[in-house]
Amino acid sequence: MERIISLPEYEAQTAQSRDKRMAWWREARFGLFVHYGVYAALGRAEWAMAFENWPIEEYEKLADHFAPRKGCAEEWAKLAKSAGMKYMVLTTRHHEGFSLWDSQVNPYNSVNYGPHRDIVREFVDACRKYGLGIGFYSSLMDWHHPDAKISATDSEARRRFNEYIDGLNRELLTNYGKIDILWFDVPEPMKSAEGWNSLERNQKMRALQPDIIINNRSRLDEDFGTPEEHITADKRDWESCMTFNGMSWGYVDSEQAAKYSLNAHAILRMLCKVSSSGGNLLLNIGPAVDGSIPAEAIEPLTTVGRWLQANGESVYGKMDRDRLDCSLCNGLCDTTVKGNTVYIWNWIWPKDGALVLGGFTSRLLRAHILGSEDDLQFTQEKYRILLRGLSERSPGIAGVTVMALEFENKPEFVAFAAIPQLNDGKIY
Repeated sequence: MERIISLPEYEAQTAQSRDKRMAWWREARFGLFVHYGVYAALGRAEWAMAFENWPIEEYEKLADHFAPRKGCAEEWAKLAKSAGMKYMVLTTRHHEGFSLWDSQVNPYNSVNYGPHRDIVREFVDACRKYGLGIGFYSSLMDWHHPDAKISATDSEARRRFNEYIDGLNRELLTNYGKIDILWFDVPEPMKSAEGWNSLERNQKMRALQPDIIINNRSRLDEDFGTPEEHITADKRDWESCMTFNGMSWGYVDSEQAAKYSLNAHAILRMLCKVSSSGGNLLLNIGPAVDGSIPAEAIEPLTTVGRWLQANGESVYGKMDRDRLDCSLCNGLCDTTVKGNTVYIWNWIWPKDGALVLGGFTSRLLRAHILGSEDDLQFTQEKYRILLRGLSERSPGIAGVTVMALEFENKPEFVAFAAIPQLNDGKIY
């Protein structure tokens, strides 16, 4: 590769190519995170090795019980596709240090142990078969490597450990063709990008994969932010990564896990929130030790997929970051906005066949329910729109109906506009 450039030069260079590299991702909106590793053999989530104080030599023995069945990666990809997801990210090596590929750098891998197969290869092939973007999660923390713990205080250990991390990522970005996302995680124990050699490493990785996008977890800002277990909009590109049960990323062998899992309606609320604010949703599953998908994830995701077939226009593509005021129809609805069109996401269907939308001042030209060609009846006053003649029950899948409102120009919206005492948009 060319010489290592300074941080200001590097940031200017990546910013120059960012729009082109990020274009597909910005329109994708929805991806599947797959947390899979030796920890699935325990069924007590992905941090079991650390939280339960497993000696390394004892934990290593679990690798022979790691038993992904053939075709499991294709099952993940098939589910992601049916759910309307556009990309997948796999934990190629989690903090436990076990590589899911035929690594020459790390002998502790899925070819030397367990299934004696390259799971990353199977994942990549499955993504390509179903037309999904390919993301590699790569932990920086490593509980298995002898230099990891002391690397923050021992310069020679730090040099060796950084070379090890470089080697692992070089293999991932060299052996499998074009890769779309490099998703770093947990840059510990070093507390700075300098400690990780992140500036140098990431330039090397970009030289191998010029179109790749990189997240912000190597202690450099890079291409996109990654709020975890919360949906918080950012001015930059961002992606909320969320667990399915609100607790764990890896597999939990318990019937209680299903009790706390998301349903389709909850997933759609997440999708609305990220889409309206210009973000993505990376929703996680933790396969069982044989690679099977937890049963509680299948029905909600396939339901969301059916919903997206009818309503994807309100999610995918370039959205305006103009999430309208939460006072819209008294909190019973939310919105996404694309150009002159406002998509009204209705959560609770009106009983009387009418829906009142307060705050719009732009002229409405047409209203219709997505998935239907029939126009909705409406009347418009200065500060509100009345949609009339609605059915008795919500026609939407999972109880979520989206109505598209097409305005004459970019929609103008003023909260509490008709009440002078509240015309600053504040109740108090």
